[in-house]
Amino acid sequence: MSQPRRTVSWLDVVFLLFLAGLAVLPPRGEFHKQLILLAFGLVQFVEHQLISRYPRLGPSLAVVLKMGLSMLLVAHTGEPGINSSYYPIYYLPVVTAAIYFGPRAALLWTLGASASYLSFLYPALKEYEFNASSATELATRVLFFFIAALLVNRFAVENRRQTALYQQLAEQLAETNRQLERAQAEARRSERLAALGQLSAGLAHEIRNPLGVIKGSAEMLTQKLKTGDALSAELAGYISSEVNRVSALVTRFLDFARPLHADRKLQPFVPILDHALKAVADAWQGGPIIVERSYEDALPDIPLDEGLCEQAFVNLIQNANQAMEKGGTLHVSAARAQKNSRTGIEVRLRDTGPGVPPDQREQIFNPFFTTKQSGVGLGLSIVSKILDEHRGTIRVEGAPGEGACFVLFFPAENNASKELAPRP
Repeated sequence: MSQPRRTVSWLDVVFLLFLAGLAVLPPRGEFHKQLILLAFGLVQFVEHQLISRYPRLGPSLAVVLKMGLSMLLVAHTGEPGINSSYYPIYYLPVVTAAIYFGPRAALLWTLGASASYLSFLYPALKEYEFNASSATELATRVLFFFIAALLVNRFAVENRRQTALYQQLAEQLAETNRQLERAQAEARRSERLAALGQLSAGLAHEIRNPLGVIKGSAEMLTQKLKTGDALSAELAGYISSEVNRVSALVTRFLDFARPLHADRKLQPFVPILDHALKAVADAWQGGPIIVERSYEDALPDIPLDEGLCEQAFVNLIQNANQAMEKGGTLHVSAARAQKNSRTGIEVRLRDTGPGVPPDQREQIFNPFFTTKQSGVGLGLSIVSKILDEHRGTIRVEGAPGEGACFVLFFPAENNASKELAPRP
């Protein structure tokens, strides 16, 4: 990706105007002075691009260029150079170092600039007498270099600190917004589950009574037709079997609609997860599934309803196996985690199936939403209700074609101030 072009800042223009002012001051006919000032302007103009492209080497290169140009300007504007009225040009490399470096590095660069300026003292001593007044003047100039460096560096360091603080606050705010959006989505999902649960309970209750009458009538009809018309007996059998299937579906609706009351007890977490993995593996008839476990050592006991949690795990593991019908790998991990100032255990179930498209990740937890031809769409809804009853969360991750990853969080305690303690 190409870097965005930098527009000319008005400060750059003002800086060039001040350099032009130096260029028109005596000595006007000094070609070297005009050329060096032009080079200063070019360096200042490209400094931003230089540091943006080479963030580690760029600041040092900018200081070195300005220090070298300062030596050239002082050397061509004074006889000897130590007496040049352009000696304040050394403030440019000093201030540049103070802006881009920390205090120690800024002082070292200032020491280098001071040594560069004082190097003009040696040739001057061959022609001029160095007295106390001259020493005081030189010491004053050098000390002002260091004072300027410290003042500018203090401002630059504080500015960088404030910028880093603002960036950290912005990141925290963005993360808080993401957590709020997830919480709102979970709240909307819970509301939909509650409303549809009530509707399902009413419908299932109304459907179950006539189903019982139809089933009883079909069984009586089958008994009477055993010795009669074979076709009629077969049709009566179809009626009975289909009624059984619809009755099982109604039972699932009632299971979904029935309020859950988790009897949470403090107990180890891993045995429940392992038992669910074994139960699904024993009943699985598809391709070979490799299970890779990754459990953090000494996971603490947390309050769980063993039956409901196992039901949730079985449902998710079955879905993962069905997504890898011809075989695959199921990665299962459990570790301590923290979510919204609550400590707990995070479980990740990642398969190597086709994954869940982004536009379906919010809908898959809705009742009656399914992508399976024979599915009802209540499994993940029930899992979501179980997590809600445990005051936990569930979400799905993963890119399409790279498998799905269901992330479950079980809080350790209702009180967010209590911390997880390892099991003895």
